[in-house]
Amino acid sequence: MPALKKIALTVASAALLSGFVLSPAAAADKDKSDDKQPKPPSTMSSLGGEQLGKAGTQVNLGPGAPVLPKELTGRSWIVADAENGDVLAAHNAHWRLPPASTLKMLFADTVLPALQPTTLTHKVTEGELSGVGEGSSLVGIKEDHTYTVHDLWLGVFLRSGNDAVHVLSEMYGGVPQTVSAMQKHAEELQALDTRVVSPDGYDAPGQVSSAYDLTLIARSGLQKKDFREYAATASADFPGEEKKGKKRESFEIQNTNRLITGDIGVDPYQGIAGVKNGYTTHAGNTFTGVAERNGKVLLVTVMNPSAEESHAVYKEAAHLLDWGFAASGKVAPVGELVPPKSVDTGVGAATGGKGAAPAAGADQGSGGQAEASHASPASDGSSGVGIALAIIGGLLVFLAGGVFLVNRRWPLTGRARRTASAADPVEPADPAAPADPAEQSEPVDQSESAEQSEPAASAASAAPGAPASPSTPGAATDKS
Repeated sequence: MPALKKIALTVASAALLSGFVLSPAAAADKDKSDDKQPKPPSTMSSLGGEQLGKAGTQVNLGPGAPVLPKELTGRSWIVADAENGDVLAAHNAHWRLPPASTLKMLFADTVLPALQPTTLTHKVTEGELSGVGEGSSLVGIKEDHTYTVHDLWLGVFLRSGNDAVHVLSEMYGGVPQTVSAMQKHAEELQALDTRVVSPDGYDAPGQVSSAYDLTLIARSGLQKKDFREYAATASADFPGEEKKGKKRESFEIQNTNRLITGDIGVDPYQGIAGVKNGYTTHAGNTFTGVAERNGKVLLVTVMNPSAEESHAVYKEAAHLLDWGFAASGKVAPVGELVPPKSVDTGVGAATGGKGAAPAAGADQGSGGQAEASHASPASDGSSGVGIALAIIGGLLVFLAGGVFLVNRRWPLTGRARRTASAADPVEPADPAAPADPAEQSEPVDQSESAEQSEPAASAASAAPGAPASPSTPGAATDKS
């Protein structure tokens, strides 16, 4: 019996010891696994409101307000009222992360006003394409071929073509000057989380932005008529190869924003009207969108969701938009989208002083889409795929008292080819001279280069004749 008791005690002691040893090990393994996921910094900017500087999800639900969607996996996201700038909810809003091709919004907001009229033509040189990063998304621009500014912007917005970005940058005065102008414009917009390194969003060391900044940038870009129309275009014809003695053919390109065009597993979002998607190996998937429903206009940005399902960035953005429309008027804002520095929101705006007029660049450009541009089908006046926003007047206007608002005069939609109205006979701006600070903004990064929001959403989605984006093993790829 003593021997049996001794054996029993030995076994019991071993079991207890195993528990003490293994439990901490298991916990350590869990902690180690959690540590693999990047954590937001303990201190972030509080621009726009104290809550926006806090880590984690921020929302102030009121009576009758719906709860936030479950299983949101984005490292950072924000949903805001595009009219009054109220931030309805946010998650790590000021976390500085690689932005991918969503930074092309800043590029366009900076450069678009300076390159007018859109009928301006340019013959591409070999050197202008030499700086395009490996693995970049391309629209298919060829050296010694001539394109209009309008063609090039279609390549930027629809295919997120880094080749188009580099050509436009050269027309503006060169890549370094473009980057400098974009950084200055970001500062003017108070997008202070943003650091621009390249004009196309391709991954580059130190190139960052935030969900808050990307939303500010989108709101600024949507002031411009051309910007709105390009961002909302679902498909267009792009000039192909020039062959001696033959008429130049074209091929169709489609917008890679899947909330406009739809794709397997994701439906076009009712009321979507842009703005921009992105993807690189470093940034993951990023997306900023604007949508209108029942007289309400919302902006949403989602950065780098961890969900492995296809098109997670679009699905999470759509869920947040659905929540925002349902929660509007039932939540207390957690912050606000600040106006540009040059905007005086005080008495001067009401009396015609500083800030009484829209920021520089508002509604500049012809806004005319070339005959190659296609509108998208819609089931009713403010819903459907890719609303072509031929909005009358400025999207963002300053009312008495300096309120920063959106003019929601949406156009009728339908499956019709929009014929190009000739570009406004405006003298082209001097590309060598940077535009007004309020007209310049677009960060650059060298790890993204295309407008495909998923690695799988490659150039295969383009019509026959469209070039595939190169993909070099080991190289950073941009499928935004």
